[in-house]
Amino acid sequence: MTDSDRAEVFRGLAAGYRTYFTAMTLSGQRAADALGQNPTDFHALNALEQSGPLTTGALAARVGLSQSATTRLVDRLVRNDWARRTPDPADRRRVLVEAVPLTEEEQQRSLGPVRRRLGEVLDTFDTDELRVLQRYFAAATPALQEAAAEITGKARTP
Repeated sequence: MTDSDRAEVFRGLAAGYRTYFTAMTLSGQRAADALGQNPTDFHALNALEQSGPLTTGALAARVGLSQSATTRLVDRLVRNDWARRTPDPADRRRVLVEAVPLTEEEQQRSLGPVRRRLGEVLDTFDTDELRVLQRYFAAATPALQEAAAEITGKARTP
């Protein structure tokens, strides 16, 4: 592949990624709406479901909010029975936040269409292609986390 061919492929990937990101954001917003949540709450619950119980500080780092904003978020999640506070078994002075699992009906209402549609797409890929996707997600996740950390504090200056 020539350098210009590779550059053209990268331009296509960049355009495709931006369109994909917009669709992912929209589907996340609609899933949150289906549960009567806002997207930030939905994002935080996803982080808790992926990681297991976290301190408020660790959750703040995962979702990119300040400690005080995360405390308000956790208060809202607990008040609406989406999460609960539990003592940290390793240090009873600390409190952990854990997600309350979604019911099957809630999962179906909020995530069922996404799971079904993406399952249909993934069914069109062979095993080697799926492994490439796995490799991409494994490499891209820390790269995006590092980029987010790098961006933090670099607000737009008017």
